[in-house]
Amino acid sequence: MNTLKSIDDDQLVMRYVDGDSAAFDVIVDRYKDRIFTYILRIVKDEVLADDLFQETFVKVITTVSQRRYTPGGRFSQWIYRIAHNCIIDHYRRVKNENLQSTDDGDMPVLNRKQYSEATVEDAMIDNQTKSDIHKLIRALPANQREVLVMRYYRDMSFKEIAEATKVSINTALGRMRYAVINIRRMAEENNIVLSAQ
Repeated sequence: MNTLKSIDDDQLVMRYVDGDSAAFDVIVDRYKDRIFTYILRIVKDEVLADDLFQETFVKVITTVSQRRYTPGGRFSQWIYRIAHNCIIDHYRRVKNENLQSTDDGDMPVLNRKQYSEATVEDAMIDNQTKSDIHKLIRALPANQREVLVMRYYRDMSFKEIAEATKVSINTALGRMRYAVINIRRMAEENNIVLSAQ
């Protein structure tokens, strides 16, 4: 671990992609305080900052795991941009929840799909999707399943998950990353569509 601390960000990312999970722990340690402080300075709410911090690192994990990060000596700028985009996305969601205009031109607000009752087909697709997801979750290793259930079904923060499972935040993040990767892999192998969209 000490030798990893002297390696630059891009090399750590490449080691992580090649299966060295300790490399990602070093990245998290290197950036967690700076990213959290950056988010907190903008949103001025510690609970919200914690949620956005976690969302940032989940996006970092997902992007890197899918080999969509291109090394170029700009990891620091890239991770700050992800944090910034998470903040912007949050405020857009809040704005959209608070503002539902009836002046939307073509379609009156009450005729929108999200305000109408689901059709039988919608309900069947939704039930099948939920059933498939539950099967995939049950197929995960116990420690990955535990973190995923705590995060998505109990709405626990990674800090709370780490405390409840008596592991570090980095380990909790890592387990979530592997859970997401495994669910996607199993869904692909079994031709399961994870969204009704």
